Amino acid sequence: MKSKLLHISTIGCQMNVYDANQIAGVLAPLGYTGTDAIESADMVVVNTCTIREKAEQKAFSFLGRLAKIKLAKPSLIVAVGGCVAQQEGESILKRMPHVDLVFGTHAIFRLPEMVRRIESSRCRIVDVRLSDTIDADGPVAGPVSDGQVSAFVTIMRGCDNYCTYCVVPHVRGREASRHPERIIEEVRMRVEQGVREVTLLGQNVNSYGSKEGLCSFAELLARVNDVAGLKRIRFTTSHPKDLSGDLIRTFGRLEKLCHHIHLPVQSGDDGILKRMNRKYTRSAYLEKIDGLRSACPDIAITSDFIVGFPGETDGQFQATLDLIETVRYDGLFAFMYSDRPSAPASAFSGKIAESVKHERLQALLDLQEKITWEKHQAIVGRTLQILVEGPSRGLKSDDSDSVSPPTRWSGRASSNHIIHFDVPDDLLAKKELLTGTFADIMIEGAHAHSLWGRLVRQPKNAAPGKGETTIAA
Repeated sequence: MKSKLLHISTIGCQMNVYDANQIAGVLAPLGYTGTDAIESADMVVVNTCTIREKAEQKAFSFLGRLAKIKLAKPSLIVAVGGCVAQQEGESILKRMPHVDLVFGTHAIFRLPEMVRRIESSRCRIVDVRLSDTIDADGPVAGPVSDGQVSAFVTIMRGCDNYCTYCVVPHVRGREASRHPERIIEEVRMRVEQGVREVTLLGQNVNSYGSKEGLCSFAELLARVNDVAGLKRIRFTTSHPKDLSGDLIRTFGRLEKLCHHIHLPVQSGDDGILKRMNRKYTRSAYLEKIDGLRSACPDIAITSDFIVGFPGETDGQFQATLDLIETVRYDGLFAFMYSDRPSAPASAFSGKIAESVKHERLQALLDLQEKITWEKHQAIVGRTLQILVEGPSRGLKSDDSDSVSPPTRWSGRASSNHIIHFDVPDDLLAKKELLTGTFADIMIEGAHAHSLWGRLVRQPKNAAPGKGETTIAA
């Protein structure tokens, strides 16, 4: 079979990153292999996101640039996937004459047949059909890059919560869970490829299996925890209303489950939470936080916030700042509200001026930056174990404009903190033996978004990513 080159440009969330791997996997039997060079590609897939307006604009801007490349290379297949494709459908073909294929979020396993048709007849295709079930549930042997130590595994898709600001149910469909056996099979496959850590993905992993009568998410975590060779488990995203006591207790009893949870709250005010249709109150959320810290005292907690939701008053925004002070998150993501197609909040009155949204966002980020800095400083002097991921990329010191030396490597602690450390000279020749191992790092300093330290002692019995050894016990 003639080898063909595939370039995938992914915009958006971790689910899109996983989907990109699936796309590469299902197209591999057609002879497609990955390339970073767009000009050399025989097919370009733009994997899009529409959760925020900026991400959608970025996708169309990139697609516009592809028109010139397609003009110079008419045989190039240009495909648009992801949430923008699902939302816009056939209108993309009208807006972008150089696009050959628009495929929705449920169409990945139908891609091979569509691509064959385009290759043979140069037709243009739109497939945005949604399904209430997961049509194809088997794991796809998508590529794993050299030295890759972690991987995403989707356990469910879609969402049934219908938050008023969100388009996910409209572009990803209703909630549907994969069978646990298929999930375990995929985790084992990734471990055999050298992966040491998996992140289980879903729009609301906490409600996994409830519609289909499968095992609970806590039970699924216990099964993943039993996979031989796997060292760490993470998951995202959790809806607070479905965070059960049994799931909270897994942080205290599953040894492979990392001590970190991302628990989006969006607002600290009950009135705004109700308008958002979040189905929990501030006090209920704080009870979950207390439960998590009781089950796992050193757990790191991160969250999402939206500022400037329609009707948000100064007092309601102040309640959000107060919640951040109360919880003292280890980190957070914050966004200015923007109207999205199909989302009910787009029709809400009381829209907030852009200048006010900018001011509130900056105030929130400034507060969290202060808290993060204080929490990072409290870690200095402690020893944390990290999973080594590889050389640090583009880290700059606090007092210099120079890029970090090539001897600086990084990894993540169980708490999800990024930690950089310098590799001793006598280990540089063995750098390939470091990736995928565990290192004990004495934390000596802090950056705004990461920590740095030193190996507690020289590595002993370092081994490649598929090994079981630990650096500096």
